[in-house]
Amino acid sequence: MSEDSHIFLGTGAERQMLNLKYANRHGLVAGATGTGKTVSLQIMSEAFSDAGFPVFVADVKGDVSGLSQAGKTHPKLEERAETIGFDGYDYSPYPTIFWDLFGKQGHPIRTTVSEMGPLLLSRLLDLNETQEGVLNVAFVVADEEGLALLDFKDLRAILLHIGQEAKAYSLEYGNISTATVGAIQRRLLQLEQQGGDMFFGEPALKLEDFMRKTEDGKGYISILAANELIQSPKLYATFLLWLMAELFEELPEVGDMDRPKLVFFFDEAHLLFDEAPKSLLQKVEQVVRLIRSKGVGVYFVTQNPTDIPKDVLSQLGNRVQHALRAFTKNDRDAVRAAADTFRENPNFDAFDAITDLGVGEALVSTLEKKGVPSMVDRTLIRPPRSRMGPATKAERNAVITESPLLGVYDDAVDRESAYELLNERAKQASIEAEENLSEDEFRSGARRVDGSSYKRSSSGSSRQGLGESFAKSLVRSLGTALGRSLGNSIGGGSRRRRKRKSISKNISNSVGSQIGRSIVRGVLDNLTKGR
Repeated sequence: MSEDSHIFLGTGAERQMLNLKYANRHGLVAGATGTGKTVSLQIMSEAFSDAGFPVFVADVKGDVSGLSQAGKTHPKLEERAETIGFDGYDYSPYPTIFWDLFGKQGHPIRTTVSEMGPLLLSRLLDLNETQEGVLNVAFVVADEEGLALLDFKDLRAILLHIGQEAKAYSLEYGNISTATVGAIQRRLLQLEQQGGDMFFGEPALKLEDFMRKTEDGKGYISILAANELIQSPKLYATFLLWLMAELFEELPEVGDMDRPKLVFFFDEAHLLFDEAPKSLLQKVEQVVRLIRSKGVGVYFVTQNPTDIPKDVLSQLGNRVQHALRAFTKNDRDAVRAAADTFRENPNFDAFDAITDLGVGEALVSTLEKKGVPSMVDRTLIRPPRSRMGPATKAERNAVITESPLLGVYDDAVDRESAYELLNERAKQASIEAEENLSEDEFRSGARRVDGSSYKRSSSGSSRQGLGESFAKSLVRSLGTALGRSLGNSIGGGSRRRRKRKSISKNISNSVGSQIGRSIVRGVLDNLTKGR
């Protein structure tokens, strides 16, 4: 068994090796908290990197960041290495690129709203069937009208647009209620408050940046800082699903390879499937089943194999099962289900072994010739070369400073898209409405949609406009004064009429003002003609 074509996991009755030819047949790392799952993930990442292909790891607790630092001398680790025959064991850092959706602990990761698509976005927003239908309409309208959906502003703008034009679009796409549009907008606001809007925009992630190697041929380990992201489980799960879908769609078909092009470790994998609709589960199953032909291996990390849907679990050929506890009947049922996933070993009972495993010990089964699972073996997992524990903030920053991607994704770019184009349309419509405004509408004090007054255009000079404005003001002032005098005369007279003054005052002043304004306007017209 060649070390060049296999990676060493540990030793039980035999040395347990993972055949690189079957590394893209996916895998599972399971076990209760504190039993050694993170170390198994760590040593597999190291081995894959040493073998020359890139790795992506979602780091939920922050411990995986220690891959970027050399481990420290420790007698127990060296004793373990000697016990299992891990020759040439030493301590070494690994080439690492840090990522963070929020841009705090690594390079930002962004995608566009269009690339995310309505299915995953509906999952992210937890929309019902009706709301998902309206979201689909928004994507269709944006595509037909050439409106790029890049970030949250664009998505909000297109939803506002179809809400305002709901009557027209409903004829073609079915009912679009403003209440449904409003409900989607509220979900967007909730996601924005959780920081989810930072995931959408440009520059969008290029998948080839996950597939880098060092000059000496080692694969870079991309570590996603997920300790904050995991506080928004839907965003975390949707991001991972999107990433798998993007790999499936963009990577070329390569068939069966001697070794994978890329390996993904998804920690807290149960979050991918919690409350996921049937259509999404079918999508995940399809991607997991077919993505191996793109040269990608996917490894799920979770507490119990029962966290993974059966149709997906059946695709996971390489398995490392750490200890599970069986305190209740449900716990025992879960342990039995985990034990039943292994090829039996006549030397021990897998059910009993799972509850008896120590820290750093696991049941291991990998794919052998023709993709047949090996007999399960109780295995001491090899110690890691890198640090067991997190990198410090200073160490992380030093790695980011030396990153080959420094400056590529750090600054967001906001180019013209749906938000800007729809705003421009609204401004143009406002200008056209102003130009087409009739004299009667102008005189009646019509106002724009935004509440501001229309300004009457004039071909005359500004002086003429000011003169006209002054004349109108003079007519109103003199006419009103004259009208009030006439009104008082009309409303005056006997004591009885004065008693009715309060009733007739407004009418008298109004009539008088109109008469007075007519008189003053006539005088001004005659003066103007005489001039």
